[in-house]
Amino acid sequence: MLKAILLDKRFLIVLLIINLLGTIYGYYWYRYQLVITPDIFLLFVPDSPTASLFFTIFLLFFIYNKHFPLVEALAIITLFKYGVWAVVMNLLTLLVNGSLSPEGYMLMASHGAMAIQGLLYAPYYKIKVIHIVIAAIWTLHNDVIDYVFGMMPLYQSLTEYMDKIGYFTFWLSIISILIAYKLTKDDKKIGSQSYMNAP
Repeated sequence: MLKAILLDKRFLIVLLIINLLGTIYGYYWYRYQLVITPDIFLLFVPDSPTASLFFTIFLLFFIYNKHFPLVEALAIITLFKYGVWAVVMNLLTLLVNGSLSPEGYMLMASHGAMAIQGLLYAPYYKIKVIHIVIAAIWTLHNDVIDYVFGMMPLYQSLTEYMDKIGYFTFWLSIISILIAYKLTKDDKKIGSQSYMNAP
């Protein structure tokens, strides 16, 4: 049943639209931080919307039975990483402040869904080890930009914990890379034949 839903073309189109809108909102959420970000770092600051952008591109290709393996590798790693990261950061904000805004709860729900959707489509990716390696370099490089050059997302109430958050984020990146490798290294996965249901 789940497989039928995941491969239904109508569902994929709806998922594409949701991710596209979420990506646009994500870049909008980062608007204040992007204004003060040096140009050289702009590509690496909006973490979650870039992750959902990768998945949006994957969906666009997938609907037409096409594959973009490097984008697929970037999608599964960054969706899981930043999905889990945002949930944890908002939980920490709740713990530190004693309350969380409605937007915070919305971000927890949406980012939790981000992490899950990337994993659900793992059997349909056409990722090779080289794609995992390149995506891993991107992901770890992004951590350096965030926590060495101070470009991490702005959570004012968590500023004093940034060294610990950076350490947590590094190991979350490693876990995300290992999960992506484990779920996609099987060569006997579904091929690129036409497997979507007609709308």
